Amino acid sequence: MPTPQGSSLWDREQVSRPDRPWANTTHDWSRDLDVDHLREVREQPERYAPTGALHLVLEVVAYAADEAEARHRRGRCLIELAPDGSILIVDDGRGTDTRRSPTGAVVRKPIMATRDLRFFDAETPPLLGDGHARRGISVVAALSTTLDHVNRRHDGAWSQTYRDGLPVGGLVDVAGDGTTDTTVRFTPCRAVRDLGEADGECIHAGVAHLRGLLDVVVDDQR
Repeated sequence: MPTPQGSSLWDREQVSRPDRPWANTTHDWSRDLDVDHLREVREQPERYAPTGALHLVLEVVAYAADEAEARHRRGRCLIELAPDGSILIVDDGRGTDTRRSPTGAVVRKPIMATRDLRFFDAETPPLLGDGHARRGISVVAALSTTLDHVNRRHDGAWSQTYRDGLPVGGLVDVAGDGTTDTTVRFTPCRAVRDLGEADGECIHAGVAHLRGLLDVVVDDQR
């Protein structure tokens, strides 16, 4: 079940450690779910996904570009448009930051269910390739009926499912394969699809400015 509002792994596990301060650079580690934030996004799809499914794709790809830049190398990103309407995006980055509390509990950076502190409330956020503001990947989770997040890091791998932005159950262990990456499969909600679909042509146009950082492959299986 989703963690109740006002409760978090931070509260239960006392995860802050004096030897490794958990600075809130991109997300607030003190909470793993922000129900009000997700509701705000769901109630305004035309604001947070103005070009429909394309905008959600670009929100995810922006993180793949961040990873490539952080690693000082060219990255790879695969985008698969499935017949069932879901969209799969896989990058070859380091995987989402995951830490352990003093008791050994796994705590993942709450990127899907809380706001990205850099972008969501910024007065002048960076623009994505569709000309609209980057607000963070929580927008994708909130505006998707389902989202599956698979995370592979050198120290372990796990998956998490979300419905309408809310986490379902806990982290599920995934067998590692020696690689690191982030895989996100999401199904945009009807309100988003009514604003616009995504196809290979518009995606390639939307990521054209990232060519110096990413090799993007689009596989349209529809």
